[in-house]
Amino acid sequence: MNARRLIPTATLAGAVTLGLVALSACSPSDAADKKSGDRLAVTASFYPMQFLAERIGGDHVSVTTLTKPGVEPHDLELAPRQVAQLGEADVILYLKGVQPAVDEAITQSGVKNTVDATSLTTLEKHGTEVGHSHDDGHEDGHAGEEGHEEGHSAGEEDALAGKDPHIWLDPVKYAEVAKGVGASLEKADPDNSAAYRKNTDALLKELGGLDTAFKQGLTGTATKTFITTHAAFGYLAERYGLTQEAIAGIDPESEPSPARVKELRTIAEHDKVSTVFFETLASDKTAKTLAADSGLKTGVLDPLEGITDKSKGDDYIEVMQSNLAALRTALGAK
Repeated sequence: MNARRLIPTATLAGAVTLGLVALSACSPSDAADKKSGDRLAVTASFYPMQFLAERIGGDHVSVTTLTKPGVEPHDLELAPRQVAQLGEADVILYLKGVQPAVDEAITQSGVKNTVDATSLTTLEKHGTEVGHSHDDGHEDGHAGEEGHEEGHSAGEEDALAGKDPHIWLDPVKYAEVAKGVGASLEKADPDNSAAYRKNTDALLKELGGLDTAFKQGLTGTATKTFITTHAAFGYLAERYGLTQEAIAGIDPESEPSPARVKELRTIAEHDKVSTVFFETLASDKTAKTLAADSGLKTGVLDPLEGITDKSKGDDYIEVMQSNLAALRTALGAK
């Protein structure tokens, strides 16, 4: 993520301090009520983590999300109360490198059970297209709890190095994360481990079905190339043999160069691209301009960073099914 998105250190430090003061103002009975309550208090950083917590936790968890519907998660700024909520959580689920403000606040929260989704699968490098080599053999770079002290700088480094955080858009990688989240909830709340295991298995079955639907639905297409606003779909494209051509890079707010726009027009003509995709939480101006100049259609390919009333589905599974339908139409599936 670029520098303009990050909260100034002084501002964040103030928020953390205020949040901890607010937390310390809670009465002992408040803390006792939380710990003696029937449900595990889980704080999720943004929607993909929230979905896992709700589906796997079921009735045994109370889920709070730091990123409200309609807010672009990369731009999230935490209020002091949200920082305090972090300290109150039994479990925190987040994805390091997506939200630097969250990474920093988690470092300060003192919560023992923090689960970084990037430690549950392998990150890869994706840029404006998928054709990059993945032979660098990099490790996750996020060794669970041990990485917390360097959370902020590590997140920035990952983004700058081109490591793609959008693992949830690949059902197979998302299933790997789901397994890890399930195991973490079992560890944090062993009394309900059987329920967490059952819910995890049910979700893995659904994700497996989604993977099969994508495999079958994207075979025999007229083209394998699609153009999208920013490079959020690298894992999905790689998984299903497609080529992502992004107007911007990993950062959804970066502006393309004139040379890149010219290149995309050439690619669109050569690869018989019909559609330029934009997303629900970021500006569609560049995508629509490129489409108009190139005589192409526009459509929505949702990176699932949040669910709003504009989303084509009520949850992760439904929106991914809508994404599949949009890709099938754009790519000329039979």
